[in-house]
Amino acid sequence: MKKYNLIAGVVCTLISVMCNKSLLSQQMPQYTQYLMNSYVINPATAGSKPFFEGKINHREQWLGITDAPRTNIISVNGPIGENMGVGGYVFSDISGPTRQLGVSGSFAYHLKLNSDITLSMAMYGSLLQFVIDGSKISNVTTNDPVLSAGLQSSIIPDAGVSGYLYTEKYFVGVSLAQLTHTRIKYKEINDKTSGRLTGHYYLMGGYNYQINDDFLLQPTLLLKYVNPVPVQAEIMAMCTYKEKVSAALSYRTGDALGLNLGYTFANHLAIGYSYDVLVSNIGNYSSGSHEVMLSVRFKERSID
Repeated sequence: MKKYNLIAGVVCTLISVMCNKSLLSQQMPQYTQYLMNSYVINPATAGSKPFFEGKINHREQWLGITDAPRTNIISVNGPIGENMGVGGYVFSDISGPTRQLGVSGSFAYHLKLNSDITLSMAMYGSLLQFVIDGSKISNVTTNDPVLSAGLQSSIIPDAGVSGYLYTEKYFVGVSLAQLTHTRIKYKEINDKTSGRLTGHYYLMGGYNYQINDDFLLQPTLLLKYVNPVPVQAEIMAMCTYKEKVSAALSYRTGDALGLNLGYTFANHLAIGYSYDVLVSNIGNYSSGSHEVMLSVRFKERSID
């Protein structure tokens, strides 16, 4: 009974924080392959699988639009000991004259609630760099301190927490990112133009339905909230054949329809590809977004 009270306490605390934080705007990159690389969204997943895995993701967003966002991620995570997980990643997110670089590390502890259910809780710390190249921006007025200061950089710390409840049949995860709300301040720019990190809150869940010995169906839902942007939902259904070939359809509310494909070689090397068909007004100017992933499994934990 005490274990289930612990679950309720963790969930209530996370939901309370999600509902009461005052946020500003979206700052973190967009990903379509959140199910293929859930660690980047929720660090508490580190250690939930019996092996380490390294992944490289590259996303080209809104093709056809000049200086559209481009995102690169290199991540690694896995189990240590009997009930712990560690991980980290580096990323770059470039959009026109602005770019964001970051490095992050996390630690997760997995608590076995019973023979079927495990609760993982994680904390992470990051170092972020925000860069604006004002010399690449043409503007009508010349008194904007951001645009007239040339290359400006701000390096700041960050931290967050996440929880992940999982069994062989289903999983539920909550992630609270950029909780520090650290000020982003450029040295040569007036305080009035500085901003702060904006909290990003994720709620993810899914179910593993074994159709037969060959086919596995995974319906999933990801909810994202950043004030003042309305809550955005990503709905996905992925079907996997013999743990090798996977295909999925997804829908991101107000934004895009997605097609996801994946293939695993010899249970160690995997590739993934995603294509977004835009349903928003941006679709009038762009042919869509592409995302690719390369994954390697290594250092598998032995099971006694």
